[in-house]
Amino acid sequence: MKNTMTLSLTFRQRSAIGGAGVVALLAALGFLSGPAQADKPAASAAPAVLVSTVRAQSQTVPLYLSGVGSVTAAQSVTVKARIDGQLDKIGFSEGQDVKAGQLLAQLDPRALQAQLAQAQAQKARDSAQVGNARADLQRYTTLVAQDAATNQQLETQRTLVAQLEAALQTDEAQIAYAQVQLSFTKITAPISGRVGARLIDVGNIVHAADSGGLVVINQIDPIAVVFTLPEDAVSEINRALRASRTPLTVLAFARNGKEALASGSLILLNNQIDSSTGTVQLKARFANATHALWPGQFVNVRLVLGQRAQALTVPAAAVQRGQDGTYVYVVKEGNTAQSQPVKVLRIQDGVAVIDTGLNAGDRVVVDGQYKLKPGSAVTESQSGKPAAGASAAGAAK
Repeated sequence: MKNTMTLSLTFRQRSAIGGAGVVALLAALGFLSGPAQADKPAASAAPAVLVSTVRAQSQTVPLYLSGVGSVTAAQSVTVKARIDGQLDKIGFSEGQDVKAGQLLAQLDPRALQAQLAQAQAQKARDSAQVGNARADLQRYTTLVAQDAATNQQLETQRTLVAQLEAALQTDEAQIAYAQVQLSFTKITAPISGRVGARLIDVGNIVHAADSGGLVVINQIDPIAVVFTLPEDAVSEINRALRASRTPLTVLAFARNGKEALASGSLILLNNQIDSSTGTVQLKARFANATHALWPGQFVNVRLVLGQRAQALTVPAAAVQRGQDGTYVYVVKEGNTAQSQPVKVLRIQDGVAVIDTGLNAGDRVVVDGQYKLKPGSAVTESQSGKPAAGASAAGAAK
């Protein structure tokens, strides 16, 4: 009996101990897991994207087309001798400005002076013969009236007078020709401009058939710029020409594109498109008193077509391109960014002209937009440093 009770108590004690152990284990697990769950923070919202923004604004924007051109002389003449002869004198200094009609060179005139004198002497002789023949004609006319001479004699004398008068006209033509030839010994400037290097020296024999010349004169004030634009621009240029009462303005810039060299006027839109290049040639004239432009120089050219008043503009970096077209990110109330489709008329000088899609005063993201998606929270950059993606935006444009 005693043994039975001992075994029974032992079993109860073991059951109590086991239950207490389970309770203690559960309590320990609850103690460990409960505070850990309580201390774990709730999932936080995505951080705001750091961006830079500007306001869309209305302003007057010049409309222009850009191209590359070369400076050419407004007029260029290679001065040549028109007759053969020996060069006696040079009347200019290399690189100087000359006026039209100024003496540039002198050929030996002696042979032509002798020819002129010979023609003048021939005319004097023929003139004397004409005078004598006219006097005889007058006498024959009187004799025929008195029946002292025949009509045949009168007609013969009249024919002789006509022949001598024709010879006198030939003499006058020979004199004029000799004078012209003699004038060619003095070589003058056909235009005003600047002379280049002398191509021949005094003492040389020059010929009218020589391929070279004495000197080249370039007119550099005014001066011209020849440039090309794509054939697609022809209709736009013609519309601007019809709409303007004055010639279109053309601006010439240095090759770095920053320094404005001169302002001129369009004088030529060529009457044919070059089918091999798909471009049309244009020419502008510039006043060049300071010689900022020089023949052979390459320049960047802007053909101003007009102005667009009250044009809605944003920086070009704000405009993005997607599968559905161009768009910008606009910051709405609550500092959230939304994608806004826009229609861009043109981009020039880092400015995009917007036709539709924006209103003046809208906040547009210009830096940091490559981290955005519709509905993203944004915060304005205060440091003045570009946010990430700015360099990519510049490269894309």
